[in-house]
Amino acid sequence: MSKLTVINHPMVQHKLTIMRDVRTGSKDFRELLKEIALLMGYEVTRDFPLEDVEIETPMEKMKARKVSGKKVAIVPILRAGLGMVDGLLTLIPVAKVGHIGLYRNEETHKPVFYYCKLPFDIAQRTIIVTDPMLATGGSACDAIDLLKEKGCTNIRLMCLVAAPEGVRAVQEKHPDVDIYVAAVDDRLNDNCYILPGLGDAGDRIFGTK
Repeated sequence: MSKLTVINHPMVQHKLTIMRDVRTGSKDFRELLKEIALLMGYEVTRDFPLEDVEIETPMEKMKARKVSGKKVAIVPILRAGLGMVDGLLTLIPVAKVGHIGLYRNEETHKPVFYYCKLPFDIAQRTIIVTDPMLATGGSACDAIDLLKEKGCTNIRLMCLVAAPEGVRAVQEKHPDVDIYVAAVDDRLNDNCYILPGLGDAGDRIFGTK
C-alpha cells in the first residue's frame, strides 16, 4: 500500500486556511498555492539521496553534501496542476516539466484525456505529479497510468486537498505511488466536489467560472 503523508506544518495549514476562504481572490490564491507547493516540496523530496563532495569555502577546503544526481520531472495535470509548478521549480530549478491534459466530464464525473507532452527521458526521472484537488482520484489514476505506459517507475503524487475516496482510489490502483497532501477532507458531494474543500481550484487560480 502506498504511503499517505499529510503535511501538517503550521505554515502550510495557515496558508491553506486562507485559500479555503471564499473571500480570497485569484491573485492571493495563486501566490498561496505557489508558497504551499514550495513548502510541501521539502517533504516530497525528503528521501532524496545525498553524496559527499569536496568544495572550498573562503576559509578552507571541506567535504559537504549535495543531492546525488537526482533527475526530477514535475508533471502537472492541466489545468489546475500548473499552479503548483513554480513553487516546486523554486525548490528544484533543474527539474524538467511535462504536461498531462485531463478534464472532468461534468455529467459522468470521469476524466477525459486531451494532451500529453513529456521530457524525452521521463522514464529515468523521479516524477512529481501535481494536482491541487484529489477528489474521485480518476484524473490522478489516469495520469499515473499514462506515465507508467511510458516506462516510469518512480512516481509521487502531490495534492493540496484530498477526499478519502480519492486517496483510496489511488492507493488501490497504484499501491507503489506515495501521496502527499496538506489535508484530507470529509467527503465528496453528489457532484464529486470535495467538502469542505475550497471550490474549483482551476477557476480560483485563473479567475474563471
